[in-house]
Amino acid sequence: MTYKTLRNFVFALHRYIGLAVGLIAIIVGLTGSLLVFQSEISDFQLHTQIGTITPKGKMLPVEVVLNTITKIYASQPDFKLNRVYVPTKPDEPFNFFYVTKEDDWIANYVHPYTGAVLGNNLNPYSLDRFYRVIYALHYSLLVGDIGYKIVGTVGLLVCILTITGIFLWPGWRNLLTGFKIKLDAHPKRVNFDIHKVAGVMTGMFLFFTFFTGFCWNFGEFSEPFIRAITFSPHPQEPVSQLIPNQSPVKLNEQLQIGQAQLPGAELRSIYFPQKPDSALMIRYKFPQETDDGGKSYVYLDQYSGKVLRVDNALKPLLGDRILNSFDPLHYGTFGGLPTRILYVFVGLTPLILFITGFVMWQYRKRPTPDFSQVRKNSWN
Repeated sequence: MTYKTLRNFVFALHRYIGLAVGLIAIIVGLTGSLLVFQSEISDFQLHTQIGTITPKGKMLPVEVVLNTITKIYASQPDFKLNRVYVPTKPDEPFNFFYVTKEDDWIANYVHPYTGAVLGNNLNPYSLDRFYRVIYALHYSLLVGDIGYKIVGTVGLLVCILTITGIFLWPGWRNLLTGFKIKLDAHPKRVNFDIHKVAGVMTGMFLFFTFFTGFCWNFGEFSEPFIRAITFSPHPQEPVSQLIPNQSPVKLNEQLQIGQAQLPGAELRSIYFPQKPDSALMIRYKFPQETDDGGKSYVYLDQYSGKVLRVDNALKPLLGDRILNSFDPLHYGTFGGLPTRILYVFVGLTPLILFITGFVMWQYRKRPTPDFSQVRKNSWN
């Protein structure tokens, strides 16, 4: 196969994949841009709703605050406690999540120094509801499992689109040409220049975001594959041994056991068992970790307090390191604030590339003018 034949094949592949997946990639990209600073925007609205929390000495132990919130929901058996996020800053509240039979998530904000319930996310004008829709649109197009797989497939195709686009980039022959936009040229040339420059400048980041999205949406295949090629065995699923008439171990005892497994790590969140044989999962963060939520976990038998599994983020297997890298690569947190700002614009790129690519396709469909006839007529 000659280089020209290969290039023509890659060009055709690039064009038709772009036309096929462009609209869905635009939806995923735009919703991704909206989600980049979701936590900061939600926190701003939250503090507007609950007011300012003034630190007063030490925070209440999580088990004390838990007793307060469970009393409120004691008469509502359809509401099940799912998890709690502990404050990471002195002016943040505890966040207790309850789940209803209809799978609605209710966040309850509790003052960390007084134990007073400050509010919840049931406000119809809450941004939390808006972001829930945006998030579902981002990963499943709001159509459930089939949308989940469609978005995952589009993620893989966009990766191919990115690779073929980089292969076709004219800058390989002339670096200056590859980054130049001639704004005073014919609209066709300007359109092409915008397409090539936008594509090459964001291509690597587009690949990161769509590849990690593909891996997550097809996790039942991607995770075993990554673990297999890195010789990283899948950790055994922790299971509690059900003891008849036995109540779960008190939370303060479980937290002491969990902390002893990861000395020096800070408590971040607690995930409560949802089934009789489920384990209690406690999440921690070491100071050396960049992920604010932490990637260290302790799994305990809910009835005996036995340690079932410990995932130490400072001692991961190669497969775990690869899987843990997906979060910062997908959300753009690997470089702090600058890369997060960059990812807002990366999310806009599919729209720019689709529009410019579609215009290029339209130009190619038009008949080529007979320039010799044009020159002949110009002399008459």
